Amino acid sequence: MRVVSLVPSLTEAVAHTVPGALAGATDWCTRPTGLDVVRVGGTKNPRTDRVLSLAPDLVVANEEENRAPDLDALRAAGVEVLVTEVRTVPQAFTELDRVLTACGAPSRPRWLDEAEDAWSDRPETGPRVTAVVPIWRRPWMVLGRDTFAGDVLSRLGVDHLHAHHAERYPRVPVEELRAARPGLVVLPDEPYRFTADDGPEAFPGLPCALVDGRCLTWYGPSLAEAPRVLGAALRAALR
Repeated sequence: MRVVSLVPSLTEAVAHTVPGALAGATDWCTRPTGLDVVRVGGTKNPRTDRVLSLAPDLVVANEEENRAPDLDALRAAGVEVLVTEVRTVPQAFTELDRVLTACGAPSRPRWLDEAEDAWSDRPETGPRVTAVVPIWRRPWMVLGRDTFAGDVLSRLGVDHLHAHHAERYPRVPVEELRAARPGLVVLPDEPYRFTADDGPEAFPGLPCALVDGRCLTWYGPSLAEAPRVLGAALRAALR
């Protein structure tokens, strides 16, 4: 089985579970560290010619991260493309199982069972808190409706204020974000790399949680540690 992954989360999952199956991955596929495969460009602009040159048996993609025209071009060239949809934590488990089976995994990996257990056995979160969740600045963008990261936070006791916005990743002026007076501002380190010196200063007087973007937005082996890592960061910000 020769697989090309166009999604960082799936790249990590396949590499951990079916060693040797990956023939190619995107430039943004940074896990596992030291992954030695052919790079095929970005998630939004993969080089389809390079993908095809690898003669993959399967390309794995995601409906949000990858563009339909690129996937259609691969299909037109005769390549099988598996497209995932992951907008909730339970969906992540279902889709990971489907991808790994398609990539030739002989059985369900232990890390996937451990991840499901971690989310089933997570401790009580205490009182719920409202939040805004910027994912970019210049311009400011936040989590909106129907997102995987939003579902992750909801399961950890955080209700983000744009969960019912018409858009999934709306642009919202920072003045409007401050005026909403959330109980918490959640600042991940990807896709925009918010840091202690870049982000919190825009929200004076509001508690800010700097969180691991991989734990918040990736669906793969990081799911096993995400409840613990994110929960600790959120609690620390609210003390």
